[in-house]
Amino acid sequence: MHLTRHADAVPYQAPLHDNVDTRRMQGLEAGPSDAFWVGISQYPPGSSAGPGEVMAETVYVILDGELTLECEGTHVLRTHDSVRFVAGEHRRLVNASDANATLLVCIAKPQA
Repeated sequence: MHLTRHADAVPYQAPLHDNVDTRRMQGLEAGPSDAFWVGISQYPPGSSAGPGEVMAETVYVILDGELTLECEGTHVLRTHDSVRFVAGEHRRLVNASDANATLLVCIAKPQA
């Protein structure tokens, strides 16, 4: 078992993210994981990620609030909605609401 408390989570600078608090919860520098890493991202109103290409299979789960996703059209993601991307897909996320949004991020680790 490897426990990470949010207060102890490792902050990291995610590329193309503007005003987003990103914390690594499991995997990479946050602890052992064989196949993926997990992060929590806090999006205050007006914050964004992208546009950019995902580098590996990625899953997002909205834990709280709402985010607007631009990928194959425009989609408003709300609490408990999820989306999966394959490597190479382009996406952009924006918090266009007036409340904070919390996103769970799970990304596959590169194959050795």
